[in-house]
Amino acid sequence: MNIDLETVRGFGDEWSRFPQDQLGEDIRKQMFSDYFSLFDWDSLPSGAVGADIGCGSGRWAQVVAPKVGHLMLIDASPEALNVAKANLSGVSNVSFINASVGALPIQDASLDFAYSLGVLHHVPDTAAAIREVAAKLKSGAPFLVYLYYAFDNRGPAYRALWRLSDLVRRVVSRLPFALRYLVSQALAVSVYWPLARMALVLEHMGTLPAGWPLAYYRDKPFYVLRTDALDRFGTRLERRFSQDEIRLMLKDAGFLDIRFSDNAPYWCAIGIKS
Repeated sequence: MNIDLETVRGFGDEWSRFPQDQLGEDIRKQMFSDYFSLFDWDSLPSGAVGADIGCGSGRWAQVVAPKVGHLMLIDASPEALNVAKANLSGVSNVSFINASVGALPIQDASLDFAYSLGVLHHVPDTAAAIREVAAKLKSGAPFLVYLYYAFDNRGPAYRALWRLSDLVRRVVSRLPFALRYLVSQALAVSVYWPLARMALVLEHMGTLPAGWPLAYYRDKPFYVLRTDALDRFGTRLERRFSQDEIRLMLKDAGFLDIRFSDNAPYWCAIGIKS
């Protein structure tokens, strides 16, 4: 099934706690542009049918659905799907499927596009998950994926800081959800917010260092910081990949014309099914 049940339950708790109903349209579209900058919507056929693999709260599907013919929202967590259903309650061209990426109930070679953002680094076998998605795509269909980066574009100090934070994650992610939530929110206040807002100040001064921690969040509302602090420190299973590793997984799954975004978040990549 290529699924970690504790991780799935954790995301059900996360999206139930942060259903993204407080995410304003402007910031949603800004973040959407960050993730989807590589995606060429004009290349899709009229009435395109696609899939959101690991849809979570449906925050990206809310932007994608008006652009396509039909969108399948797929998630292994029934709690997450309930949140997505509520967020897209007025949208008619969507369907909701409770399934893992290891057992997608979709006909092979039937999708015109697919995307999976921030999901496949939380499954036991990421390469197998990419191959499963590839099997469902038509020839020539694009697949957009976001996987946590292995800091291959960062220096030794940044990587050392991450290793320290990962030790914290390994402890926090094994706490009961109520404690995970409290600790993550304390980290959002004491770590995320100060570093992010200092990055904004430094940017305005024209002195923001390229490797400043959490600089991506400098202009994001506190709600986003709170959500992502829980996501980052509350999730048990997390894997990270370099550009080369992602390129190899996509190539082995049958994708061509593989490209990476040069901007955060890292790494967003797109490939075309051969």
